[in-house]
Amino acid sequence: MIKQVLHCPNCQGKDIVKHGKSPEGKQRYKCRETACDGRTFILDYAYPGQSRMVKKQILDMALNGSGVRDTARVLHISPSTVIRELKKKNHNYNK
Repeated sequence: MIKQVLHCPNCQGKDIVKHGKSPEGKQRYKCRETACDGRTFILDYAYPGQSRMVKKQILDMALNGSGVRDTARVLHISPSTVIRELKKKNHNYNK
């Protein structure tokens, strides 16, 4: 039997428990570290625009001058996903 050590993508904690399944049938996990406050995550998302790595790449590409359509084409996601992520970051920045 192979044992996989999971780390929380938010806090890198190791106190992880299973937390049901998503509507697509993928295993959902919950972090029980106090820093995370019970956040849930999935290891492999059905749509790549939902992963943290792609969200970070959206911001990096925007800061380097890439347009919305260019970013969407390169990352294989929808332009509306790019716009939504940029609006979220702009809204958090203005607070």
